[in-house]
Amino acid sequence: MPFRRGHLRYFVVVAEEGQMTRAAARLHIAQPALSNAISQLESDIGFPLLERHARGVTLTPAGEVFLQKARVAVRAYEDAAIAGRSLARAARDTIEFGFVGAPPGLDSPGPMSRFAREHPEIDIRYRELPFPGPSSTLWLSEVDVAVSHLPPADENVWTQLVRVEPRAVLAPSGHPLAERSELTVAEVVDETFIGYHPGVEPGWAGFWSLDDHRGGPPLSVTADQVAAPQEVLAALAVRSAITTVPASSAALLVSARTGIAAIPLTDAAPTRFVLAGRRNRRNPSVEAFVAFVREAVGSGPASERVA
Repeated sequence: MPFRRGHLRYFVVVAEEGQMTRAAARLHIAQPALSNAISQLESDIGFPLLERHARGVTLTPAGEVFLQKARVAVRAYEDAAIAGRSLARAARDTIEFGFVGAPPGLDSPGPMSRFAREHPEIDIRYRELPFPGPSSTLWLSEVDVAVSHLPPADENVWTQLVRVEPRAVLAPSGHPLAERSELTVAEVVDETFIGYHPGVEPGWAGFWSLDDHRGGPPLSVTADQVAAPQEVLAALAVRSAITTVPASSAALLVSARTGIAAIPLTDAAPTRFVLAGRRNRRNPSVEAFVAFVREAVGSGPASERVA
């Protein structure tokens, strides 16, 4: 019963979206081409997977069972492809370095330049990541290491503390809080906060909305569903709302004059920046970088940033 591997992925996405049009947009293919691919898959396996109706599609009983197997097959292929790319980078002494927010080369140019001088054989390539989802393993799929506020705990992921720093409030320049020189949690905890995408890990997103101080989500959030730093900035540009960010990211925004105010938050629990990576990616290049970070954190000046 031969069928194309790509058709399995198409089927999984259609099942998740419940509609051909949305699935086609997510897959970046034409809707007729997607419909034809699903029909071809059904013909290849010999039974219908979907019931078509005016509102979209639903799985047949057989489709429900087949979906479980299709997901396993698609995930296995993706894992194999990701592992292959990781092994190829290791063979070339290349590190794919993920980051959220401020790029390491701007945030900490001194230490990164020092690592390049000490290890000229290792090439670091930077990749901006979205905010973490529930699985840190999946979030780190396409990179060897990443620097971020502590992501969700995951038995397949290691972390190395890089630095601890305070939080700051971001607000549009026209916001009533924008002229303040500093703020306390009590003064901002009941403000309207930028809304996060439901796919962002709730605890991670809630940290930036001060859920850790409030004991739950804000009473008022915007209709936005941000999932990356640039989306936060876009939302702030058109909303009368706030969020919090690491102090280092706030300083970079102020220097760029973005029309967004950054105000120190004096008594919020601090940001814990870590270097994180999947345990099955500890190749010699990654080990060299982790050793460099450990040495810099342990012996460098307290104010020095290493990632």
